[in-house]
Amino acid sequence: MEMYIEQGASRMDCELKIASKYNRPFTVIREKKVNIGGFLGLFSKQGVQVEFIFSPALRNPVPGMRDYNQNSIQQPGTGKQISNLEDEKIKILAAANVAVSDAKKNSANVQELAGKAASQEILDTLKILEKKIDSSVKTDTRNPAFENVTKILKLNDFSESYINEMLERMRKELTVAQLENPAIVQDHLIEWIGESITIYEADHCDSHPKIMVLVGPTGVGKTTTISKLAAIYGLGTEEIPAVDVRMITIDAFRICAKEQLEQIGYIMRVPVCCVINKHDLRKEIAIHSESTDLFLIDTIGKSPKEASKLGEMKEILEGAGRNADFHLVISAATKSKDISNILQQFEPFNYKSVILTKMDETDHYGNIISALSEKKKPVSFFTDGQAVPVDIKKASVIHFLINMEGFKVNREKMEKRFPQENVDQFKWR
Repeated sequence: MEMYIEQGASRMDCELKIASKYNRPFTVIREKKVNIGGFLGLFSKQGVQVEFIFSPALRNPVPGMRDYNQNSIQQPGTGKQISNLEDEKIKILAAANVAVSDAKKNSANVQELAGKAASQEILDTLKILEKKIDSSVKTDTRNPAFENVTKILKLNDFSESYINEMLERMRKELTVAQLENPAIVQDHLIEWIGESITIYEADHCDSHPKIMVLVGPTGVGKTTTISKLAAIYGLGTEEIPAVDVRMITIDAFRICAKEQLEQIGYIMRVPVCCVINKHDLRKEIAIHSESTDLFLIDTIGKSPKEASKLGEMKEILEGAGRNADFHLVISAATKSKDISNILQQFEPFNYKSVILTKMDETDHYGNIISALSEKKKPVSFFTDGQAVPVDIKKASVIHFLINMEGFKVNREKMEKRFPQENVDQFKWR
């Protein structure tokens, strides 16, 4: 007995195909699920394969018909015997043709639906392939867009972790078409760098007086910065009205440190005093709190590695009280890794912001931006020279962006994106 095979979307589809092709009675022996269609392994879909044989006689192919495998049969509705099987075969074939015709119509509808489903499946598959291709292009490290961004960020001394963060954002947020346009890539990169910079906003509470403590490593310019702040707030500017300022130093050990600050205070008519323990500091603040709006406290320069010395200084500064705001002073010329270590080592002081000094001594700000972004620390002031009080300004995102090497910054656009508030750092009485 010869076995035949047919494939289709379902068993019904297979049976309709068999009936249409052969116009003969058949019996399905077995069926199994298979993948059919497609091209080079793509776009295939699940279907059914049936194995069948042709039956020796037609058994009830049309609903209501009798079994015609008998040698002697009756004509339906007459009760008469029919001996001529040829005539009956003609009737059977006529009835089968009607069934086959109906089956073809049903098959056409099934095929139409199957075609629609296949088209949708092809579209879905193409979308998946597009995503895979897009992902492949974006993850290719040889892509010129990624090479150029890596090069320009390294030129500006950004850290490896910061660079990788920017590259990952490119992969996620930019399309392949955008990656092929260097101007679009750079515009997005500049904006992302700006978003990673946080500018300090003072907590405008009602406490009086304000107490500002500067801490930081040796040689970063704390005393000079204190003098500049005293000049800004003591003498006043076009934006900031003059207030009563008093300077305090706890640096009684460094040669001429006290004398230097006293001389500066004398020139600006700002009172200066020196304390050596927390009790004296607390007493000094208490005595002059009614007549002073802002206390500026200069501290001893300490290496971040001298944990015990930092602890001693922290104990003295407890005399400033709970309302004192600590600010960490760092030179912009410090290496990225060293900046991260300094930020970490001075964490016990719970500093509110970072003041960047010596901005004029470096051409690249990537090291600063990287470290501050990683530690999520805001920046409050820039200093870029020794002149008092002109060489100090409030920090701004724009200042960072326009001074980066290799970037073409649309300043007007970036100023709208990162507006600088002309608001004083402190709320005075």
